[in-house]
Amino acid sequence: MTGPVRSVSQAFAILRLLADSGALTLSDIARLVGLSPSSCLNLLKTLVAEGAVERDARTKHYRLAQAWQAAEALRDNRAARLADRALPLMVRFAQDAEAAVGLWKVVSRDRIQLAVRAESDAGMRLSLADDQRQPLGGGAAGRAIAAVQDIDEAELARRYAPVRWQAELPFDVYRQQVRDAAVRGFAIDRGFAHRGVSTVAVGSAAWRPAFACRRRSSPGCAAMRR
Repeated sequence: MTGPVRSVSQAFAILRLLADSGALTLSDIARLVGLSPSSCLNLLKTLVAEGAVERDARTKHYRLAQAWQAAEALRDNRAARLADRALPLMVRFAQDAEAAVGLWKVVSRDRIQLAVRAESDAGMRLSLADDQRQPLGGGAAGRAIAAVQDIDEAELARRYAPVRWQAELPFDVYRQQVRDAAVRGFAIDRGFAHRGVSTVAVGSAAWRPAFACRRRSSPGCAAMRR
């Protein structure tokens, strides 16, 4: 299955950053987007050559070209900007915890979709497929989103019903797990969604669509070791 072209996604992350922040230096752009200076420079050179970005020879700052400054879509896409901001932090956390980390967004009444992912370079590691979708009520992410949205029991039951759990999970247990997540601020799935895999997720309803950031690791990984 093919996925997004990473360099194209990174180029748009730079464009959105410049739309939000105005003129920035190469080092600032690389740091905020989570790129190495050399990779960032190559992308900036391409954007300059295509006429989307301009470089001030005196200050060495990069800014959007005038024609692109009118592109409101770069400023209105709050969800994409959140993913841009989150990715460098997710990469750092994935490496430190030797875990797979995903930022999930609600894309319909019934589904969430992986918006961006980060994985460690450990020899043995879990992996997330680009753009994968799952039922809205599934996994730790589904519980975390339900907890922050404070939905009623009927809606919770509707989200729970279509999920195919790999380990038996009665609805009353699931409901209590959502309540626990609301109290402690994060949700946990210990092998119910994927046998042998534990996930932890934090939800946010402050954005539209709602998001959940989920960490996934096998029970033996350092991220979940007690």
